[in-house]
Amino acid sequence: MRSIAVLAPAQDLTERSAIDLARAIRSGETTSREVVEAHIARLEHMHERINAVAVNRYDAARADADAADARVAAAADAEALPPFLGVPCTIKESIAMAGMPNSAGLVSRQALRSNANAPTVQRMIDAGAIPLGVTNTPELCLWIETENRQYGRTNNAYSANRTAGGSSGGEGAAVGSGGSPLGLGADIGGSIRIPAFFNGVFGLKPSPGIVPSTGQFPTTATAVAAKMLTIGPITRRAEDLIPMLRVIAGPDGIDRYAREATIGDPASVDIADTKILLSEDTSYVPVSRELRAARLRAAEALEKAGAKVETISLRSMKRALELYLSVLKLEAGVSVSDLIVAEGSAKLTLRGGLKRKGPHTRALRLLIMSEWMTGKAPQGRMRKAAAAREAFEAEMTAAIGDAVLLHPTHPRVAPRHGRTVGKPWLLTTTAVFNLAAVPVAQIPLGLNPRGLPLGVQAAAGPDRDHVAVAVARELERAFGGWVAPTDPS
Repeated sequence: MRSIAVLAPAQDLTERSAIDLARAIRSGETTSREVVEAHIARLEHMHERINAVAVNRYDAARADADAADARVAAAADAEALPPFLGVPCTIKESIAMAGMPNSAGLVSRQALRSNANAPTVQRMIDAGAIPLGVTNTPELCLWIETENRQYGRTNNAYSANRTAGGSSGGEGAAVGSGGSPLGLGADIGGSIRIPAFFNGVFGLKPSPGIVPSTGQFPTTATAVAAKMLTIGPITRRAEDLIPMLRVIAGPDGIDRYAREATIGDPASVDIADTKILLSEDTSYVPVSRELRAARLRAAEALEKAGAKVETISLRSMKRALELYLSVLKLEAGVSVSDLIVAEGSAKLTLRGGLKRKGPHTRALRLLIMSEWMTGKAPQGRMRKAAAAREAFEAEMTAAIGDAVLLHPTHPRVAPRHGRTVGKPWLLTTTAVFNLAAVPVAQIPLGLNPRGLPLGVQAAAGPDRDHVAVAVARELERAFGGWVAPTDPS
């Protein structure tokens, strides 16, 4: 008979890593029900401030937790249980979960409920994780501020006046608030990393093809676009990134671009043998002084751990946004306007599509207008830019080599609501790595004097996800990682 230790305080439960929580549940230090209740209480406490969870399944999660506890009690070998057994998680609403909405904030899809789990969701459940609900996204997941006419606006975990980012903004805010130890997001231009940065947590855009995209809405149709879009983890602790990636990785027999890949162990990476590159001359948009200083402190911490730090000029990054937008436009397979109509909305006209009181947000209205305008742009120029993608990918891969590139996640800390809308150039710092098809981790670096998260990206070569995560783990040791936000007053 297994002895039961004194249960851990609820606050501790909402600050620990998922791997640590799973270990505590298996050992009897705590129970899944206690862990799930603590996270539900945190999400409910923070809901008015952040509005991260679009639709919850709290009662079902409690039942799942009781079943997990019964499974632990009956296990002959607790260490043989699934890696995340009894640990709560959250899922981006645009990734299908059976019985839950899958609208990506599109009003015309508000009645839709998924019939089955996306493979990544099912793999999380099979690994023992317990979904607490689905989290908010921008309309059609097409901007870096999370707001739509169905679920409303999601606020930053540290300030209700500031954006949570997007398109995995609900996930970033849920994890950043302490309400979920790990969440499932997706990234095509920074949609995991920007919300993770704004909300002070870790995010990983995996190498292309490692994780199947089946079950996402909307999704991509071509090989080039599929190379830029990937599902990946958002976590409050760095040690959860690779275990979660291993759970969701691998072909599913449906996504033809998903592939087998060996996922390395961050513990095998010796920081003292790692070259760290600092990017320079990369953007026409200046990065704030405080974020430049934060990156320099990160480099100094890695140098103190034995790494060799070098500065590298990457002027070619300056043209990345034009390349990225051109590739996305030519490879999407369907226009935003046509997609909206296909999902049941009324046919759009220029005047009707831009109505302020219609079913679409300002960000999407501006995107529709941009789409109409780029439709009139010289197609030869767009095709030429898209053709340069392979050369850019090769150049970036060669520049990074066996090193790790430290690069700003965004030019500024989390902006006030509405400050990014209509400014596509703000995607440059993140979209460059989707275009380059390399893995990249977002790493929190503490808070600034106003209590807002600082951070940096670490990009590694193809299929060297574990190396980027090793840098994330080292910087977590140096800077403390995620800092729990203060409670709403």
